[in-house]
Amino acid sequence: MTRASRTRGEWRPAPALSVARVAVDVPLAHLDRPFDYRVPSHLDDEAVPGVRLRVRFAGRLVDGYLLERVQESGHGGRLAWIDRVVSPEPVLTAEVAALCRAVADRYAGLLCDVLRLAVPPRHAAVEAEPSPDVAVAPSLDALDRSGWSRYPRGPALLRALEQGRAAHAVWQALPGEAWADRLAEAAAATAAGGRSALLVVPDQRDVDALQAACEARIGACGVVALTAELGPAERYRRWLAVRRGAVRVVVGTRSAAFAPLHDLGLLVVWDDGDDLHAEPRAPYPHVRDVLMLRAHAVTAALLVGGTARTAEAHLLVESGWAREVVADRATVRAAMPRVIAIGETDGQLARDPQARVARMPSVAFEAGRAALAAGRPVLVQVPRGGYLPWLACAQCRETARCRHCAGPLAVPAAAQRGGDGSPGPAHCRWCGRAEPGFRCGACGSRRLRANVVGARRTAEELGRAFPGVPVRSSGGGAAVLDRIRAQPELVVATPGAEPPADGGYGAALLVDGWAMLARPDLRVVEETLRRWLAAAALVVPHAEGGRVVVMADSALPTVQALVRWDPAGHAAAELRSRAEVGFPPAVRMAAVEGSAGAVAEVLACGELARLAGVEVLGPVEIGADPGTGVDPGVEVRERALLRVPRAQGRALAAALAAAQAARTARKASDPVRVRVDPQEIG
Repeated sequence: MTRASRTRGEWRPAPALSVARVAVDVPLAHLDRPFDYRVPSHLDDEAVPGVRLRVRFAGRLVDGYLLERVQESGHGGRLAWIDRVVSPEPVLTAEVAALCRAVADRYAGLLCDVLRLAVPPRHAAVEAEPSPDVAVAPSLDALDRSGWSRYPRGPALLRALEQGRAAHAVWQALPGEAWADRLAEAAAATAAGGRSALLVVPDQRDVDALQAACEARIGACGVVALTAELGPAERYRRWLAVRRGAVRVVVGTRSAAFAPLHDLGLLVVWDDGDDLHAEPRAPYPHVRDVLMLRAHAVTAALLVGGTARTAEAHLLVESGWAREVVADRATVRAAMPRVIAIGETDGQLARDPQARVARMPSVAFEAGRAALAAGRPVLVQVPRGGYLPWLACAQCRETARCRHCAGPLAVPAAAQRGGDGSPGPAHCRWCGRAEPGFRCGACGSRRLRANVVGARRTAEELGRAFPGVPVRSSGGGAAVLDRIRAQPELVVATPGAEPPADGGYGAALLVDGWAMLARPDLRVVEETLRRWLAAAALVVPHAEGGRVVVMADSALPTVQALVRWDPAGHAAAELRSRAEVGFPPAVRMAAVEGSAGAVAEVLACGELARLAGVEVLGPVEIGADPGTGVDPGVEVRERALLRVPRAQGRALAAALAAAQAARTARKASDPVRVRVDPQEIG
């Protein structure tokens, strides 16, 4: 290193393109823009677009990324020097940088927050390792297209992927479909056409299944899995292999949505209604929207797949942006099990008059016994884990409440069972006091009942109802099982933890359906149907004796959609109902949360005031309530909802970003949480 490179006063600018545009890691909204720095001559070769930098900002050294180099700066003052290049590895591609900027603008967030999601932390030892060999693309002649033939538009989708066309599709998987095989075939078709594929699934179990299916068709060298569960070194090693172009197919969870693949041809999101696809960190992007932005920017194909269908996915179909890939009704009916609801026939009620109020009616026991007799396992889906999460009056079913603070009563885990197998004493979930002498305020009854029975208690009850039959638990505090063998046993699982069974389940019992539908959330019916369909899809077809019993009223539209196996029709009805009341995705909505003064300050922003068509709902308190038993000294927070027509979505996000910038410029001390299109609206 020369003396000039060590003495800042003797530094000279690079001979060409001496100005660097840098994205600095400063989490202040009013500074969310690139800044120009001078490139010194001794860093000319290393300072290439995409590298990590250290620069001085407001008197201190901060991290940053070099976005581009230009000849002149628009800044009229003196430019600071780039202090050093952290690594010569260009980790931020121009395509991913543009995507991060688009995501930040879409969600009224900061570029530095999105870059933190997109680029993993550096591991110097891994960077020094040699890159793996570039994987060989599979042959078009070796592709298996038979799996997609059950869908009328399936072969056309594969041809479009082989030819590199930007097809947009919403795929409705059939009951019992080997969805991982179908997605692997789509990825193989894309790779055979010379382009790369990115497939995002909700959790690690799905990653394992999809990775195995892709490796069987493409080869282990051409597929890599990117998940947050990997250690920092291994995750960075795999990410670098993708960045250097050694692999063609990436499988992963939501963190993989920004994977720096070269020449993207296919983007896939499976089960887009799963909450795990929504990032819990600012700016809270959803994988489906990130992949849509990316598909539009790079002219790639997008496939939104699932057993169920969200209102957002159906809007893509209704708007004409995507085509639906679905099987005809005859194929669906042949693949689905027989679905039985409570009270669907007069004969069912005549045989069991208590079917509507019983937690497990006789038709459920009959289905379970028939499946066990046939040598198949039985799946029992329970909405909640634990034992007795919620107590109610046994006579009128009013929620049992504490006499001291009006909080809900429950049985603590430490006292859930007495010596005789009965529930222990009830305690308040808010103040913790015991309630040995309960008396219902509505009807005067002193008897309690479990309003929602947890998975552990359900397993004990089933063990007594089916003596001699093994009972296994999955989820709800127990370990999630990977797979069930083809033998007669009962599997009690919470939603999302249902393990697949070899050869399929003989029956599925969907318990406490009313409890899943009773949650006060905008997406409750959509989420309930998604959970039911996921469990029912694991059951063998009705021709093989497969039966699904849902413990909910047969007159409910969600139950009817399950009985008919019509997720597309249910999504269309859900989209229409949301349009009538003005909720997403029919409109664009944002939630602003913070102290009362901070929320009022954002709502009074000039950009929001000038925005046409904005409607403010609230604000309402979301913090402590004096009547809840929570410490009244806790600060009460407020939330306001902002609603605009879909065409004004970008303007709303820009106005909220401007409001945040104005607050950080004034150094406001009370932060505000802004979420555009929040996933939970209760």
